[in-house]
Amino acid sequence: MNSKIRTCQNCKQQFTVEPEDFQFYERVKVPPPTFCPDCRLQRRMTFRNERSLYKRTCDLCKKSFVSMYSPDPPQLASGEAGKPFTVYCKECWYSDNWDPLAYGQDYDWNKSFFEQFQELMRKVPRIGIMHIHTNINADYANYIADNKNVYLSHSVIFSENVYHSRNIDKSKDIFDCFYVKDSERCYEDVDCSRIYRSKYLVRSRDCLDSAFLFDCVNCQSCFMSSNLRNKQFVFRNEQLTKEQYAEAMARMNMGSHAARERYREEFQCVMRGALHKFGNLMKITACIGNNIENSKNVRDSFDLYDGENLRFCMRNIKSKDSYDVAYAASTELVYEAISAGFGNTRTSFVMQCDANERSAYCEWCQSSTDLFGCTGLRKRQYCILNKQYSQSEYEKVKAKIIEQMNNNPYKNKEGKVYRYGEFFPAEISPFAYNETMALELFPLGKEDALAAGYSWHDPEPYPHTPTLKAENLPDDIKDVDDSIRKEIIGCPNCGRAYRIMPAEFDFLKREGIALPRKCVECRHKDRFALRNPLKLWHRQCMCDYKVWKNSAKHTHHPEGRCPNEFETSYAPDRPEIVYCESCYQSEVA
Repeated sequence: MNSKIRTCQNCKQQFTVEPEDFQFYERVKVPPPTFCPDCRLQRRMTFRNERSLYKRTCDLCKKSFVSMYSPDPPQLASGEAGKPFTVYCKECWYSDNWDPLAYGQDYDWNKSFFEQFQELMRKVPRIGIMHIHTNINADYANYIADNKNVYLSHSVIFSENVYHSRNIDKSKDIFDCFYVKDSERCYEDVDCSRIYRSKYLVRSRDCLDSAFLFDCVNCQSCFMSSNLRNKQFVFRNEQLTKEQYAEAMARMNMGSHAARERYREEFQCVMRGALHKFGNLMKITACIGNNIENSKNVRDSFDLYDGENLRFCMRNIKSKDSYDVAYAASTELVYEAISAGFGNTRTSFVMQCDANERSAYCEWCQSSTDLFGCTGLRKRQYCILNKQYSQSEYEKVKAKIIEQMNNNPYKNKEGKVYRYGEFFPAEISPFAYNETMALELFPLGKEDALAAGYSWHDPEPYPHTPTLKAENLPDDIKDVDDSIRKEIIGCPNCGRAYRIMPAEFDFLKREGIALPRKCVECRHKDRFALRNPLKLWHRQCMCDYKVWKNSAKHTHHPEGRCPNEFETSYAPDRPEIVYCESCYQSEVA
C-alpha cells in the first residue's frame, strides 16, 4: 500500500500515513487515524494530570487525602460547571469494600458509545492518586510505582528519596531533577543517567562529582564544561592537574545563591556555544526522535529506552510493536494509550490501565482480559460497560457496538466525528485542560481552551501566607539553621508559597548547595525549558568547511557544508550549532 495524505480533523493540517503505518493498523485491527500525530498526543494528554494535586475527602471512608481530582468541578466550554466524580483514597479503591461490577449497565442502542462511557465514568469510583504496587511515604506523589520517600514528584519508579522531580527511574536521593535514571545524590539534573553526586548536569551520563556539565560522558570531577568524553579534572573546558582543579574549585562557592546565579548565566553560554548532536540517541538502530537509548526501529518518538518497533511514543520502557503510547512499560501491541502502566498487551484506546490483554476503550482496569468500555475492573474477563457477559455474548455485543460506532458516530460541539478507532473525546476527560500535561506541551490560555471545547479549572487562592520572602533568605547555606524548616517562603516569581522540607534541607546542607529561591512549580518550569520539544524538524548539518578547514577529521565533505540531513528536535531558528552524527563524532569523540 502506498503512502496517503490525510487532513487532520482537529488542526486541518495535512499528515502522511505511510505503508508501515497501515500494516500496523491492520495488525491491531483499527482504522487509520483522522487526527494528526500532534493532535492525537494533545488529546491523550488531556487525560493525564500529574502535577495538580488537591486535598479532598474520600467518598467511602471520609478520610482527608491528597488527590489529583479537585473537589470543585471544572468550568466546561459551555460555561457550566462539570459534574463531580466519586473518588476513593487508594486504600479504599484497592479494597474489597466495593464492587466495580455493581455499576454495570446494559448497552443503550439509542445513545452513542462515548456518551454511555462518560455516564459510567461518572458513576464508578475513581482512585484519587495513581500508585502502582507498594509505595511507602509517598502521599504527595502521583503516577508512581514501587518507591519509598517520594514528595511532590511524578512518574517515578523503583526509586527512593525523590523530591520535587519528574520522570525518575531506579534512583536514590534525587532533588529537583527531570528525566534521570540509575543515579544517586543528584540535584537539578536534566536528561541524565548513571550519574553520582552531581548537580546542574544536562544531557550527560556516567559522570561523578561534577557540576554544570552539558553533553558529557564518563567524566569525574569536572566543572562548567561541555562535550567532554572520558575526562577528569576539567575546569571550564581546560584540562588541569588534580591539585590545580582542587585549587580552582576551592574558589567556587556552590553554597552561595549569588554565586550560583552567576554560574547559571555562565552555563547558559556554555550550552549555547557547545556542539549539539542532532539527537540524544545512544545504542540505537534505525531510530528517529530524541532521548532514545538501547532501542531498535523507533520513529517519531521521545524519552524511551529498551524499545523496539515503536512510533509516535513517549516515556516508554521495554515496550515493543506499539503506536501512540505515552507512559508505559513492558507493553506490546498497544495503540493510542495514555498512562498505559505495566504489561498491557493487545490493547487499544486505554488509559490508566495495567496488565490487561485484548481490551479496548478502558480506564483504571487491571489484570483483566477481553474488556470493552470498562472502568475500574480488576481480574475480570468478557465485560462491556462493567457488565459481565459470556464469551459468545461478549463477542457478539462488541461487534455490534463497533458497527454502531461506525454507522452512528459520536459528534461533539466542534463538529469532530468519533467513530471506532478514535481515542476518547477530550471533553469527557475528568480533568480541566490546565490541570493536565496537555497545557505543558500545547500551551493555551483559558479563553482559547474553552473556545476549543476543553474545560478549565480556576485554582483557589493559595492558602498559605508567606512568613519569609525568598530575597531575605541567607545567601550561603552555611548560614542557614534548622529554623528554616518552619518558614513559609514566598516565591518572587509567581507569588506561591513553598517550604524547605527536612530531607531537602539535610541534603542541601550535606552537599553544600544554596537554598532554592523559587517555588517548586517555577523550578520545574525552568528545568522544562532546558529540554527540547516533542517535535521534529528536517534540517541539514551545520558543519561547514570554513569552520574546520584546518582539520582533516571531516573526510565526508572535504569542501563546503556537510550535505547530511536529519530529523531533529532543534527547530531551525534556534541558535545552537547542530551537527550530524559523523561531524559530531569527529569533533567530540
